[in-house]
Amino acid sequence: MTTSSISQSGQPGGVETLLAIDPLLQAYETVLRRRAEKTRARERQITQGEVSLKEFAAGHLHFGLHFQDGKWVLREWAPNASAIYVIGDFSHWREEQRYAMNRVNTWGEWEISLPAEVLKHGDLYRFRIHWPGGAGDRLPAYAGRVVQDPQTLIFNAQVWQPEQPYQWQSHTFQPPADGLLIYEAHVGMAQEEGKIGTYREFTNLILPQIAAAGYNTIQLMAIQEHPYYASFGYHVANFFAPSSRFGTPEELKELVDQAHLLGLAVIMDLVHSHAVSNEVEGLSRFDGTEYQYFHQGPRGRHHAWDSRCFDYGKPEVLHFLLSNCRFWLEEYHFDGFRFDGITSMLYDHHGLGKAFTSYDDYFDDHVDEDALTYLTLANRLIHDLHPAAISVAEDISGMPGLALPLGRGGIGFDYRFAMGIPDYWIKLTKEVKDEDWPMEHLWHELNNRRPREKSISYAESHDQALVGDQTLIFRLIGQEMYDHMRADDPSLVVDRGMALHKLMRLITLATAGNGYLTFMGNEFGHPEWIDFPRPGNNWSYHYARRQWRLRDDPLLKYHFLAAFDRDMIALAQKHPWLDGENPDLLHIHNDDKVIIFRRGGLVFAFNFHPWKSFSHYGFTVPLNGEYRMVLDSDAPRYGGHGRLEPDQKHFPCDQPDSGRLQLRLYLPSRSAQVLREPEG
Repeated sequence: MTTSSISQSGQPGGVETLLAIDPLLQAYETVLRRRAEKTRARERQITQGEVSLKEFAAGHLHFGLHFQDGKWVLREWAPNASAIYVIGDFSHWREEQRYAMNRVNTWGEWEISLPAEVLKHGDLYRFRIHWPGGAGDRLPAYAGRVVQDPQTLIFNAQVWQPEQPYQWQSHTFQPPADGLLIYEAHVGMAQEEGKIGTYREFTNLILPQIAAAGYNTIQLMAIQEHPYYASFGYHVANFFAPSSRFGTPEELKELVDQAHLLGLAVIMDLVHSHAVSNEVEGLSRFDGTEYQYFHQGPRGRHHAWDSRCFDYGKPEVLHFLLSNCRFWLEEYHFDGFRFDGITSMLYDHHGLGKAFTSYDDYFDDHVDEDALTYLTLANRLIHDLHPAAISVAEDISGMPGLALPLGRGGIGFDYRFAMGIPDYWIKLTKEVKDEDWPMEHLWHELNNRRPREKSISYAESHDQALVGDQTLIFRLIGQEMYDHMRADDPSLVVDRGMALHKLMRLITLATAGNGYLTFMGNEFGHPEWIDFPRPGNNWSYHYARRQWRLRDDPLLKYHFLAAFDRDMIALAQKHPWLDGENPDLLHIHNDDKVIIFRRGGLVFAFNFHPWKSFSHYGFTVPLNGEYRMVLDSDAPRYGGHGRLEPDQKHFPCDQPDSGRLQLRLYLPSRSAQVLREPEG
């Protein structure tokens, strides 16, 4: 992609398309056009009209440690440094002049060439950087491998040049173009045993289970190296290094490769919204200044997250972050990214305590337009490198155009998370009695999305499973999960929780814009929260694991929920409604707690009422012919009461007064059924 192509593929025509899609934006046309021009100008600035964006995003191929022409070459950018020494076992961890780097230009680039025998695979090293008035140890910004000493807990960069580089087996895999069914996972806590799981264990034990469950995409958390395990991977220190606590780079490549062979796309959580405050391990005060990569002063610190905020207006920061996007796509064959913390990037208030109630909130002085420019360029680069790549935005603000293509005036993400849906489920289960659930409001929340922007819905993600919160199943059942989850143990509380757990997931998937997500274990009602080892729990791994044995035990009720989730996902695969039109509401009744709609050749009938069942419940349908039940949440194999006969067939009848077709169903309380519409 050249600089000229940004003009041809995007604005000003893109702005006009965006305004046509959302007329409420017409009042902000001037701002939208200015932002578009700013993006064009920024690309011209960083590429100088001489290289493509892909060529610009090649910092990892230049900086860092490379073996070239029979010698080691190490380069770093540190403009405020007055001297840099490479230290390690080879120097007895002391500064030696022969290992001093040379400043090669006024821009701040440093370089050293070392004979091949100085370093070997597995050696540890770091920098000692001097600057006016001080000095400190630092890890290379582009380090591709960082390890922690288990005794001293000190992190160092590690030379990584195995004799046998990984040989990729999958060469033709393409991620799904639509209808994402995402299984969000964390490698370290994916095992049954109370420990840190590995890439290899995940590949051998977890990947087959995800494929068997019917999901087509994996979203991996905590891949970029992070010093504090309990940060869930969101306090990144080393942006180009896969976390070594899970294994080696080759083992991560094998994980991605084997996933592709199983037909699973793999996207990773990409944390470009902030960086860890650690100075030795991370980028903070790398060359002695606050402002090398980050804003100076209060704007450069995210006090709620105890982290540093990037300055997206600096070309060097764009160089670093765009190169990071390219690195993970090319080196590890990831199929795309879920960009974490978009809201924090887009606004100087980070979205904290902010209610976005007006379009003015998207165009006032609190918006970081440099961040918008970066995200636009990042999406352009990602799709230039890999046209089928998947990019997902995590944004709670509702920024217009975030998930519109660049040519339509958008920022270019393929999808955005529908983050209001899990929050609404929590509100209902926490604050509203079952008999008072408002069906119209629920329907609105499930279908509230920006026009033409693809979205991913979910009932809960890892956020709802963290300690201090509760998973949906625990919020619904509570302490009875510990005493009444045997299959032969009747419990009204457990019955209610399991019934609603199934209904909430099914209606979330059935109404989802273009994708659906679950967090590992939640699909079968994993009973406990996530709590990583920390002083408060005596560094225990008891809650930082997944208890798969609960799902696999036929004497426990968890396997009912797992079976329902598997069949629900299989139905979405067989009838890919996520690829088509939005749901068509056929009937909604607040007092009855009934919602009925059609989508993808199916009719979905939900009765949320806690005690009322309805016989011969009538509603209008558009097609005549046989309606056959293909899913029943109340079936005994899903832990239900079996109030419906399997494989029921229904035929509509004419309404004499209106001439319309009416279908009549038995709707048991707290149940859902899905009917296949007549063909043709």
